[in-house]
Amino acid sequence: MKDPSNRNVSTPEDIQRIATAFQQSRVLLTAVELDLFTAIGNKSLSSENIASKIGTGFRATDRLLNALCAIGLVSKKNKLFSNTPSAVKFLIKHKKRYMAGLMHTAGLWKKWHTLTDAVKKGSRTTPDPIKKRDPEWFEAFIAAMHYRATASASRMIAMLDLSTVSRVLDIGGGSGAYAMAFVRARKEITATIFDLPNVITLTKHYVVEAGLLDRINFASGDYNKDVFGKGFDLAFISAIIHINSPEKNQSLMDKAAKALKPGGQVVIQDFIMENDRTSPPFGTFFALNMLVGTEDGDTYTEAEVKSWLKKSGFTGIRRLEEEGPVSTIVARKKKITAL
Repeated sequence: MKDPSNRNVSTPEDIQRIATAFQQSRVLLTAVELDLFTAIGNKSLSSENIASKIGTGFRATDRLLNALCAIGLVSKKNKLFSNTPSAVKFLIKHKKRYMAGLMHTAGLWKKWHTLTDAVKKGSRTTPDPIKKRDPEWFEAFIAAMHYRATASASRMIAMLDLSTVSRVLDIGGGSGAYAMAFVRARKEITATIFDLPNVITLTKHYVVEAGLLDRINFASGDYNKDVFGKGFDLAFISAIIHINSPEKNQSLMDKAAKALKPGGQVVIQDFIMENDRTSPPFGTFFALNMLVGTEDGDTYTEAEVKSWLKKSGFTGIRRLEEEGPVSTIVARKKKITAL
């Protein structure tokens, strides 16, 4: 996999640029939290007008708007501010391509603030069990996952052999974006989405909106504790293994194997690291995101994933050729050999 990062850091200016990169991020995230782009909409407004709309101080809002101009998300003419085309397309609520997931990114700010202490301690500094997080967190998180999954689901699924698949199990299925893509790919397929009860409540809204209730089922539970049922042709595990320790992932592979028919497929999609763990670059940062935000999550190498699959009895393990930081690994449960 090609490494798209720029590692040519050779001057004090390069280092300073890295050190202050957070400022642009914070400007964007503050604007998202204030729903500033929606307040501007398709109009050209003064900073006083915008401040009045979002309930903020005039002078501070004016300075924030100037900074948004500097990073290319807002434009200014005759003291009036307007959204750039990109902001109109991606940052105004209720637009088709609105990046709702940025609210989840904004929520990561406080956790990343603890990185120094987490590195000292060797684990996150504050307990925050996912099952006990508030509804707003879940809504933002599922929206973020839905946005990302919708953009890539059909492309990834097109790379799979679904010719013998009729029942799909989507473990930790979130919004159901992938389950919906599976059933759309082949009319014979039905899917079951397994996730936490408070997630399934949100999942149903997405599936209803897509008009696919007749082909998608729901199962509530904790994948670390509960069973998935049996007789599935394909088990799909996306954006899950990075939340877990190696031990929990081994247990998850064992349970996935039990849920599959002989010859059934398991499909794992995640940030798969190269052996030296410095590439892909996104995965290195995501490993730290797991450090500050989970009990024992991490990003894992292809060799580690293969080892779990082999121990669970899977064969024919292969990694699909894809662009970007996310990779897909496919394997099959052994078929029963006739005596």
